[in-house]
Amino acid sequence: MQVSDGDPTHWRMVLNNARNVQTHLGASNVDIEIVAFGPGLDMITQKSTLKDRVRESIAAGVRIVACENTMKVHKLTRDDMLPSLDYVEAGIVEVMVRQQQGFIYVHP
Repeated sequence: MQVSDGDPTHWRMVLNNARNVQTHLGASNVDIEIVAFGPGLDMITQKSTLKDRVRESIAAGVRIVACENTMKVHKLTRDDMLPSLDYVEAGIVEVMVRQQQGFIYVHP
């Protein structure tokens, strides 16, 4: 799943979608990855209003990935981000690579 906007309502929807997929297919039967870049990165910082929901998703097995290119542009370090995130150099490239690996692309 991709999140590239900073709207908390959109992030809630993405987190709900991830939970629904895990509920209906079984968490152990799916690998869910949410890739955040651009303004979408705002919701996975320490200052995020949704940090508890993000932490719950990570604890449930959802992999949340931050774009380091966006972090550089916004002068963010890993210390500014929530714990337990994964990082990639370019979020959009991560989406493309995952599609090539057979992941289904979801952009709610």
